[in-house]
Amino acid sequence: MTDVFINYRTGDGEKTAALIDQELSRRFGSSRIFRASKSIAPGQAYPDELLTGLRRSTVLLAVIGPDWTNFQNRLRDPEDWVRKEIMEAYACELAVVPVLDGRKTERLNKDDLPGELAWLTDIQSVPFSTHDTEAGLKRLGDVVADMVPGLRDLDRDTVSPLAPGSVTNSIGDVSGTAVQSRDFTGDVGGTVIKGSTGPVHTGQGDIYQNSRNESGGRHFSGNGMTYFEGDHHGDIGHRFGESGGHEVDDR
Repeated sequence: MTDVFINYRTGDGEKTAALIDQELSRRFGSSRIFRASKSIAPGQAYPDELLTGLRRSTVLLAVIGPDWTNFQNRLRDPEDWVRKEIMEAYACELAVVPVLDGRKTERLNKDDLPGELAWLTDIQSVPFSTHDTEAGLKRLGDVVADMVPGLRDLDRDTVSPLAPGSVTNSIGDVSGTAVQSRDFTGDVGGTVIKGSTGPVHTGQGDIYQNSRNESGGRHFSGNGMTYFEGDHHGDIGHRFGESGGHEVDDR
């Protein structure tokens, strides 16, 4: 299915036509954009393929370079394919958008056109400057997206790479509270462990803590908080049990 047909004259706009094709194909998919030198395979009858591609389209982009109107004799020739494609688009009631290629290309003037193409001067054109190609292609792509209902913009389907320092995760079934954070402040309901360099145990049951050094340490049993004092070497065991715990100081 073709949505956009790119009309251009060899020797006056074919490079810009190729740029437009490349950008629109990237953004909307190559099959949606018709440009003769790309879309017609060797061995195919180009008159039939041109007209078929055109009639399946919604928009014709007429790339008009600075010398476009200088081809007066060819524009008056009913067999000239630039003229024929534009006239066929008009007959099929396709939207036609003149794309003015380069700063030197001015809006079309009726005095420079054969009478059959005079209606082109009443159509709003889109300027395209090669001095800011990226912006011009972006603008033209936006115009096409607005003119073709249902055209899929592949740019919007692409997830941007994560910025440096950002966080991503996936969480399955969770019963309770899930917290995702890097450095954070405020209250957190639950257990937070950061920068641990030894064994850590959390759970239910009694608490027993004993630092294994000469100075002894403090012991806690029952519900409450865990208290550390002095140097610590070895494992820590935590058990939580009945309320009413007590503190023993054996120093």
